[in-house]
Amino acid sequence: MIRFASLGSGSAGNALLVEHEATCLMLDCGFGLRETVTRLQRLGRTPSDLAGILVTHEHGDHVAGVFRLACKFGLPVWMTHGTWVGCREDDSALDVRIIEGDRPLSIGELEVLPFPVPHDAREPVQFVFSGDGIRLGVLTDIGEPTAHVCATLSGCAGLVLEFNHDAELLERSAYPASLKRRIAGRYGHLENSAAASLLGRIDCSRLQALVAAHLSERNNRSELAVGAAIKALGCPEDWVGVASPDHGFDWRSLG
Repeated sequence: MIRFASLGSGSAGNALLVEHEATCLMLDCGFGLRETVTRLQRLGRTPSDLAGILVTHEHGDHVAGVFRLACKFGLPVWMTHGTWVGCREDDSALDVRIIEGDRPLSIGELEVLPFPVPHDAREPVQFVFSGDGIRLGVLTDIGEPTAHVCATLSGCAGLVLEFNHDAELLERSAYPASLKRRIAGRYGHLENSAAASLLGRIDCSRLQALVAAHLSERNNRSELAVGAAIKALGCPEDWVGVASPDHGFDWRSLG
């Protein structure tokens, strides 16, 4: 069984927990130290429960709290070389382990597969986590799904998938034109209909849980994201979860 939960998801900060047997990993940490500990406690976990932290890319909403948490609690950190270059700090007190963007690794009882994605960062990756043949895919911060991304996510039992913005809301927003182009571009973020289209391109026959994540607070609404997902999957409305900025989502199990 794989369990997963979110401490929060959005432009103010992101962190996800993935757990299998005795191994609990954190994916990204965009919150301050005290806030991270508080949010972990809400999920029944402490920093000492963590086997380490995986990092997708160097943007502050994903990496801002990583190094303080790792230093204080002696946690290893896995990231690509490009991500390390993009957020590098004095590494004398850090256990940083460089990973390749397409080479699997084992961390405790979890098998971890990083895969490259188009996003405006130095060497961004997303991840598939596996245990006992059960696969959880995580895909946020991607501008345009590639064939490789779709192939990697096919057959997952769980998906945490970016539904960042609604195209009309973004176009009508007060954002500068340059920022709108960045968000909507192929190295930006996934729009609701693009996320729904991705679901139609992958094998969802084993899918047990879908959580819409990284929703823009200004340029999206949860009902729009959920509506796009259920149209793509033909599933009931309450089958699709939404990760919130303040509370993320509680533990979900795949088995």
